[in-house]
Amino acid sequence: MAIDIKVFSTTAMKMVFEELSPAFERATGNRLDVTLGPSLRLEKQIGEGETADVVIVSANGGRDLVAQGRLVDGSLVEIAKSSIGVAVAKGAPKPDLSTVEGFKRAMLAAKSIACSRPVGGGQSGVHIAKVFADLGITEQMQAKSKYGAGGAAGLAGLVVLRGEADIGIQQMAELMAVDGIDVVGPLPPEIQMVTPFVAAIPTNASHAAAGRAVIAFLTTPDAKRVIAAKGLEPA
Repeated sequence: MAIDIKVFSTTAMKMVFEELSPAFERATGNRLDVTLGPSLRLEKQIGEGETADVVIVSANGGRDLVAQGRLVDGSLVEIAKSSIGVAVAKGAPKPDLSTVEGFKRAMLAAKSIACSRPVGGGQSGVHIAKVFADLGITEQMQAKSKYGAGGAAGLAGLVVLRGEADIGIQQMAELMAVDGIDVVGPLPPEIQMVTPFVAAIPTNASHAAAGRAVIAFLTTPDAKRVIAAKGLEPA
């Protein structure tokens, strides 16, 4: 009998699931019910006891949830690594990302930027707030920052697409998920943050075996090719 497998996943995997879900469903007969959101939000939900059959969150968050008894010890499997990138409106001048100084100049010159919230948003929001602090431009950037709601409907790229921000900063895969903008590239290496994402089975999973089948599917060569094509580095 077919079942619905409840998946909680970082929004960085949005395009991966859009492409791979039909193949998984054809192969198994089971349907993937995917809820996307910022990793920090999903980690909070799982930590508070919300149910799912498989989760994909940051590696640090996954380890914390194992320690809390919310994820099955030994079930963590690295799926992908994600870098933070920059995007602009289609055809707009592209900022210089070859140096940290070039990035800083672009940030100060922009009238507005879109990014994840530094508190309660995604991993990129926390990191970018730290970068701005390190560069000494926190005050200027707070005045011009626009925050998406998080999840698939609140992508920074959508804010850029609507003309509400000059520049979007988010996980590369999340920027690539928005058609009609130009993804300039990743942050300079000196201020880059690469986030490993892991999949794991919650201790309250209704369909743990089916969840493990999802994880196994995401580590196949075919799945890794899709993951790479969608702006992530497969494990």
